[in-house]
Amino acid sequence: MDSPLAFLRRYFRDKSFSSRREFLKDLPLCEGLSERELGYFQLSFHNRVYNEGETLFLEGDIGRALFVLESGKVELTKHGPDGAPQRIAELGPGALFGEMALLEQLPRSASAVALETSTLLLLYRSKLDDILHYHPRIGVAVMRHLARLLSARLRRVSNQTAVSAIP
Repeated sequence: MDSPLAFLRRYFRDKSFSSRREFLKDLPLCEGLSERELGYFQLSFHNRVYNEGETLFLEGDIGRALFVLESGKVELTKHGPDGAPQRIAELGPGALFGEMALLEQLPRSASAVALETSTLLLLYRSKLDDILHYHPRIGVAVMRHLARLLSARLRRVSNQTAVSAIP
C-alpha cells in the first residue's frame, strides 16, 4: 500500500490528471485561481462518461450538480407548449450547464442527453458547500463566474423579448 505522499506523487503525475487540469485552467469558471486552488478545485469534481443517447437529467428533476462538458456533445431540450421536446442548445467541450442546481434545489428547467459518448465533470452542490466553507477564495471565484453567466443569459433573454415586442 502506498504512503499518502507516494499516492499524491503518483496521482499528480497521472497524465489524465494533468490534461484535465489544463482543460479546467482554460475555463472561465476557474479564472483567477492559483495552481494550488485549481488542484483542489479539480479534486472536487466527479468524472462521468455518458454513452450516446444516455440521459444526464430530465426536465423537472431536482438538480444537485453543475455539469462541465469535457468531451463529446450534449443536447438540451425543453418541452414546448404542445408538450413535444424542443432543442434549445447543442453543447460541445468546455460548455457549462445545470448551474442553477448549485444555487437552488428546484426542478430542472430542461433535459440533457448525450449525443455521442461524452465525458463530463460534475460539481455537486455538497462539494460547493464544502468549498465555500473551507476554501472561500475558490468559492467566491466560482460564485462570481456563475453570477456573470446567469446575468449574461438573463440579458440575452431580455434582449430577445424586447426585440420580439417591437411592432
